[in-house]
Amino acid sequence: MADMHGLAFTKGHGTENDFVLVPDPEGRHDLTPDAVRTLADRRAGVGGDGVIRVVPTRLADDPAVRAQSGQAAWFMDYRNADGSVSEMCGNGTRVFAAYLLREGLEHDGEFAIATRAGLKRVRTAAQGYAVDLGAARIDESEGARETGFNAVVHAHGGPELPGLRVDVGNPHTVVVLPPTLALGDLDLSVAPHVAPHPSAGTNVEFVQILGSGHIAMRVHERGVGETRSCGTGAVAAAAATRWWDGPDHTNREWTVDVPGGRLTVTFTDAGTAELAGPAVLVADGIWTDGAG
Repeated sequence: MADMHGLAFTKGHGTENDFVLVPDPEGRHDLTPDAVRTLADRRAGVGGDGVIRVVPTRLADDPAVRAQSGQAAWFMDYRNADGSVSEMCGNGTRVFAAYLLREGLEHDGEFAIATRAGLKRVRTAAQGYAVDLGAARIDESEGARETGFNAVVHAHGGPELPGLRVDVGNPHTVVVLPPTLALGDLDLSVAPHVAPHPSAGTNVEFVQILGSGHIAMRVHERGVGETRSCGTGAVAAAAATRWWDGPDHTNREWTVDVPGGRLTVTFTDAGTAELAGPAVLVADGIWTDGAG
């Protein structure tokens, strides 16, 4: 996509985790890394933590995604702000759902969307939208079952802290801060060092426990940097904190405060995690600069 002149877009956010949505009903747009970086640039572009191409599932490049077309009409083709491809995005699914409903591309209050991490079912909810993100899988390898941890995380200028890897369709490493370390004091202007470092990279969540079933979180997202919110990160943070509570944990609903607002994570009887929160579409426009 060397020339983006005339490209239509919508800007939206979920708890201030913001995205540029590009409608592509005929599957013609090639979102190159350069095009994504241009759109996501906060000074020279539209600005966003990521770019989402709205494309019919049957026209997806990936055969595994096309296989979802019988259950989901639309594919959330998600790219990080640096142009890299990502499996999916929790907050992005809600913004994607809000766009589909506004444009009349979906009409019911509950429907499925296709992602590289499989089908995600969305429904309207009191908080805005709720999406079932599937199971949050705790990585119990490398002694995690015995010690509770399988990673060492070092935020810039801070101490080394133990972390736990969690898979929510994309990779996360969760750290609970000791009482002596304030969440707001962390320097997340550079990526935290994680050892061992996953080959595909990792999102890193730093968590402060506020009460039973209530946590606060900051996140450094791979391919983006610190963001105001991360939906899958909220699920990972709640799942890890719940797992650390041990087999007697009783909290199924968790409140997760992020810099951009508040999210709710509910662990279902089916063993999945549902993320609920707002989604706002703030602007529509046409790209007029042909540089891409």
